Amino acid sequence: MRQLRPTLQSLVPTLVPTVLIAVSAVSTYAQEPPPPIPLFAVDLHATIPRFPADQALADSRNMMLAELPGAGLGVQAAVHLYPIRWRMVTFGIGGEVAASRSRSQPSDTSTGLRNAEEKFLSAAPQLSFNFGSGSGWSYLSGGIGVSQWSIIPDGRDEPFPSDTAALKTINYGGGARWFVKPRLAFSFDLRFYQINPGTPYLGFPASPRTRLMIIGAGISLK
Repeated sequence: MRQLRPTLQSLVPTLVPTVLIAVSAVSTYAQEPPPPIPLFAVDLHATIPRFPADQALADSRNMMLAELPGAGLGVQAAVHLYPIRWRMVTFGIGGEVAASRSRSQPSDTSTGLRNAEEKFLSAAPQLSFNFGSGSGWSYLSGGIGVSQWSIIPDGRDEPFPSDTAALKTINYGGGARWFVKPRLAFSFDLRFYQINPGTPYLGFPASPRTRLMIIGAGISLK
């Protein structure tokens, strides 16, 4: 004990300034404001579209309900600019393109069900409201554009007009970005596409007004 006390006493003049410097550094770091949302961001997502299984939709293509493909896979790409910040909100403008595909393959051919392919293509400008910082932020966004939605069973030589028409489409949804590296983030997007009705053809009804949900996840770059 006699040797320990002088040792501690001799270390105190060294330890106290070191501890104070460390505490000061942590305090300064904690007080630093997070970086603002950057000027731009690019999203690249893999997607899962929830194609509807609706009798009115099947009737518009002269198909049976069980022939509609259902859920599929796709991709989604978007570019956004963030020129204006007001209080807690950063306003963004940009554009998005989405492409999805699904295919049905009935396991029991004796039922007479046909294979069918369903495709969805969409392009639209977007306005977004963003909340957070450059380290990560959430957003709500929407836009009005056009889409092409085709459902074609095997054996049909000519597509129906609704399969090739440019349909007015409103998209809206939200998501978030979490930056794990200075310029690379994990991102998530949930989006709804409100698709206008198609065109009647050969006595078959027009495809109905439809809401298509697409879930996307992938990366964002800034």
